[in-house]
Amino acid sequence: MTARRLVLFDLDGTLVDTAPDIARALAVGLEGTGVAPPPLEVVKRMMGDGSLELVRRALSGAPPDPPREEAVLDRFLAAYRENVCVDSRLYPGVADGLAALRGDGLALAVVTNKAGELARKLLGTLGIAASFEAISGDGDGFPRKPDPAAARAILVEVGGATHETAVVGDGLPDMRLARALGATAVAATWGYAPAAALAGEGPRFLAGSFGEAIALIRSGATG
Repeated sequence: MTARRLVLFDLDGTLVDTAPDIARALAVGLEGTGVAPPPLEVVKRMMGDGSLELVRRALSGAPPDPPREEAVLDRFLAAYRENVCVDSRLYPGVADGLAALRGDGLALAVVTNKAGELARKLLGTLGIAASFEAISGDGDGFPRKPDPAAARAILVEVGGATHETAVVGDGLPDMRLARALGATAVAATWGYAPAAALAGEGPRFLAGSFGEAIALIRSGATG
């Protein structure tokens, strides 16, 4: 039986520009702490490793205080859950690109370090949740990226194989996930991590736009 070609997408900074809503919720979480909310461009660089790590990075200039960290995280998540899709937008070409890949018969999935419940809510609100055969995030029973456990479970679910799998993402965890999985890494340089940092992880491809990434995949270059 021939293995299905699979594409694993990151979410924040790859499919969706979520930073404005995350920055706003983070500012709510930091209220009363005496720590100034980071500017949007700084928040973008702090994202990619899950909500707890985002909060820790925002508080990194203050003395360690685990109870405060937990309180900030709770306020952040509550604020974000209520306003998960106010200013978040799909990157150009996402809807059409996903439709093209599905039309080619590829299996598509999302592996994100965002809470799984929030990822599904966001993608549903934006109208693309049905494009994916699986949406796996933090709290769904697997370790966060770059651990490949969630990706391996999806491979089994869709009948895929690592040599027929591409990982498209804008973060260092995505590049490391691809390496751990034995899949082809496509670095999304339109996202939040600096292109030089992504290149330093040795991805097979650097794509400057979602459309360019889709073209590489459809050409068969990624496996």
